[in-house]
Amino acid sequence: MSRKPTAGSEPSGSSKSGPGASGSGTAVASQRVADHLRAAILSGELRPGARIMQEQVAARLGASRLPVREALRILAAEGLTVVKSNSGAWVSRMDMAECEGVYKIRERLEPLALGESIPNLTAEQVAELETTARQIELTTDVDRFLALDRRLHLLTYAGCRVAQITTMVDRFWNTTQHYRRAFARLAGDSGWELIHAEHRLIIDAIKRADAVDAERFLTGHIRRTRLELAQHPELFTEDDHDNDRIADAADRAD
Repeated sequence: MSRKPTAGSEPSGSSKSGPGASGSGTAVASQRVADHLRAAILSGELRPGARIMQEQVAARLGASRLPVREALRILAAEGLTVVKSNSGAWVSRMDMAECEGVYKIRERLEPLALGESIPNLTAEQVAELETTARQIELTTDVDRFLALDRRLHLLTYAGCRVAQITTMVDRFWNTTQHYRRAFARLAGDSGWELIHAEHRLIIDAIKRADAVDAERFLTGHIRRTRLELAQHPELFTEDDHDNDRIADAADRAD
């Protein structure tokens, strides 16, 4: 039986000498910092509007400021941070109108990605979708649900060969992560049953190679989240933009 998730937790290379070694080392360090901050943002440890103090991130991750700055630019391109010259960097946040606009784009973009993907999905990928859907139905942890839900949906788009579409899909999933978490915590038992039923409908249409049905079910799935979020304007007025808030997620560095 499906159960309602509750809040919880889950959410290299060889060294070289020569003129390219320094640049390569900086790139590796930048990616390491970006990976760490991305995980902190997507897990909700760094909330929308939280200030990211570059000096402290650099110190705690054992990096110089250069790779930290580059990491923040990488995350800005993904929609996860906002970087202002001579001011600083913050975790991206949206107001209610912006979030609604992104969801309306998703309602059109993701069905397109799904339709492009379905003819190219393998039997192994479809089997993984079914396994992931079952795991979602069994979990009682919100963060695990979010990770599995992300895996399921992005896997349905894995066969899309239009890079521009998949890049936009990834960006919008990143920027709406915080609000999907809020939606997950708002859903009652009937809401969870509906989420699971919609997943089953989408997967069944994929198995039948019926792009029309799959796109229709997915559109409704995304639209329902948008309409539910619209009933909770308080989610967009939380005072998360604290200029003194520190990116202490770096404390968990390896």
